[in-house]
Amino acid sequence: MLKYYNYDIVFQEIPNEVTLAVNITNCPNRCKGCHSPHLQNDIGEELNEARIISLMDKYASAITCFCFMGGDADPQQVAILANFIRFHYHDVKIAWYSGCTKLPERFDIKSFHYVKLGGYVEALGNLKREISNQHLFQIQQNGGMKDISYLFKVL
Repeated sequence: MLKYYNYDIVFQEIPNEVTLAVNITNCPNRCKGCHSPHLQNDIGEELNEARIISLMDKYASAITCFCFMGGDADPQQVAILANFIRFHYHDVKIAWYSGCTKLPERFDIKSFHYVKLGGYVEALGNLKREISNQHLFQIQQNGGMKDISYLFKVL
């Protein structure tokens, strides 16, 4: 079961998108220097289809993207909910911020428009740093992943 702690409308997580970023809890990655260590705990409310409908009823007209911020403890559930959003909200793009270095096996990448991979490494910094190990990919129709991390350097 996915749980979330909070959410916010943000403008920098996905370039050129107005994003509803939902912070998923129970993060297994334990990155040193994590900016949100409270999200490592198993806290918050269940994120399910009913809760997504409630959020989208409020915000769908104000956003262009829905982003799962985390969910590495249950990536298959993230993909299931992403498919739900894609089916019901055609004009909204879907993104996933994962702290993993690669996608899980048998992961449905075509559920997403964007995927960020890479845990936070203090010495390397976030996506805005040239030396960051993190990368944001735009998912192509054929399932290919185009690295668009360079867009963070010009923001």
